[in-house]
Amino acid sequence: MNFIVLSSSKGTVFKAVLERISDGSLHAKCLGLITDRTDRGCIEHANKYKIPVSVIEKREGEDREAYDKRLNAAIQALCSPDLKPLLACMGWMFILSPWFVRAWKNRIINVHPALLPKYPGAKAHDLVLEAGDRESGMTIHLIDEGVDTGTILVQKKCSVMPGDTHDTLKVRVQALECEWYPKALQMIESGEMKF
Repeated sequence: MNFIVLSSSKGTVFKAVLERISDGSLHAKCLGLITDRTDRGCIEHANKYKIPVSVIEKREGEDREAYDKRLNAAIQALCSPDLKPLLACMGWMFILSPWFVRAWKNRIINVHPALLPKYPGAKAHDLVLEAGDRESGMTIHLIDEGVDTGTILVQKKCSVMPGDTHDTLKVRVQALECEWYPKALQMIESGEMKF
C-alpha cells in the first residue's frame, strides 16, 4: 500500500508510523509528506527517513477549495498518474473542502484525539476535562464532508485521571495514536480493514 501524509504538526504520530515501517511491522510505503509551513516539526522526521517533502503554504485570502486544488496537484506530483494512494492525515489542522473530499472519497483517513462522535474539532482534550468524563481516547476515521463525522475505523480508550490537565491527558491519548495509527495502516494493507 502506498500512502501520502498530510501534517501541519510536530509529527509525533508520523514519526511512529515511519518507525514501524523501518522495523518491518508496517508493510506500506510513504510516498511523501505534504505540510503547510517550512517550520513544521514533521519535516525533520521526513528528512531523517528520506521521505520527499512538499510545502504548500496558504496564501492570504485564499479559499479552501483553491488551496485544496494546489494540495491535490502536490499529491499528484508525488506519485504516478495511475496511482491513487491513501491520504493519511496526522495532525492536519485544516478542514478539507467538499471538492477535495469528493475527489478522494474513501481514500482519506484521520486521527482525532477523542472518542468520536463526542468532541469533534480542535479542543477535544479541554472539552473532555470540562465535561468531567472518566475516559477519553482516540479515533481513526475516514474523512467525509463534515468535521470529524466520517466512518469510524478504530477507537481506543484511556482513563482520565483525577487532576489531569490538557497536557497530561494529551500524553496518554497520543500514546494510543502512536500505537494504533501504524496498526490501522497495516490492517488496511493486509485487507483486514476494508472501506
